[in-house]
Amino acid sequence: MQISTYIPIIVLFIIIYISYRSRKVIVAKKIIKKRKVEDNTNMKELAKGFIGKECLIYSFDSSRQFVGVIKEVSDSAILVENKGQIEAINLDFVIRIREYPKNKKGKNKSVVLD
Repeated sequence: MQISTYIPIIVLFIIIYISYRSRKVIVAKKIIKKRKVEDNTNMKELAKGFIGKECLIYSFDSSRQFVGVIKEVSDSAILVENKGQIEAINLDFVIRIREYPKNKKGKNKSVVLD
């Protein structure tokens, strides 16, 4: 086959990829705008209940999952310690927080399926 037949297919994939990425950005902007209007006190109060516990923290697009011990919760961020490193997570993008699952012996599960 000639290269001229592949060019439209490649262009189509590029257009689909760009539209998919821009949709994520639009969703992120809508979430931030909504949380600023409504104030983010609910998630902040819920996150304070997990201070000192090892947790799984999920972001809005499900592409990133944070694991670690929640050290501090401020107005707009959560400080998480994982393997001696401290990481700050923007509270506007947090969708779900849950305690790390344990097995029958009380150890952390090796595989977490969601």
